[in-house]
Amino acid sequence: MSDPSLETLYRHHHNWLRAVLYRRSGCSELAADLAQDTFARLLRREDDIAAIREPKAFLGRIANALLANYWRRKAIEQAYLETLQQQPEPVAISPEACYLVVETLYRIDVLLDALPSRVRRAFLMSRLDGMRYVDIAARLVVSERTVRNYIEQAMFHCLKADPGLLP
Repeated sequence: MSDPSLETLYRHHHNWLRAVLYRRSGCSELAADLAQDTFARLLRREDDIAAIREPKAFLGRIANALLANYWRRKAIEQAYLETLQQQPEPVAISPEACYLVVETLYRIDVLLDALPSRVRRAFLMSRLDGMRYVDIAARLVVSERTVRNYIEQAMFHCLKADPGLLP
């Protein structure tokens, strides 16, 4: 490619990227949206587009990450909707409220995914399952103090990343 501009990159690779995303997702609208989002990400990048040596590999990595995030968000949304359906009496929730809940759950999921697995497990056992520290310690085969440290580490991580996320 002689002209390393974003426009040239778009012209040469947009259709290819959209086709790849369509094969992976099975949805032409999603593929088009994610292809656009991939190039939108390039607009926000500070590094030089001319430095991209393998444009298809580079674009593919960005697009794969966007697709993975999409599927992750959809899984969280589906789990939330299934939980709502299991409630004893019908829970009426507006589409806006549903979006906000799913968005918050997704942000929490991303935050927790960045934690070491034992810290994440201890935190989820404590907060979601309501387990006591002594029971978590027995399950993870660690001391109660270690569980306390894990929970503190998780809380600090979440509060540092997004102070408004946790009560």
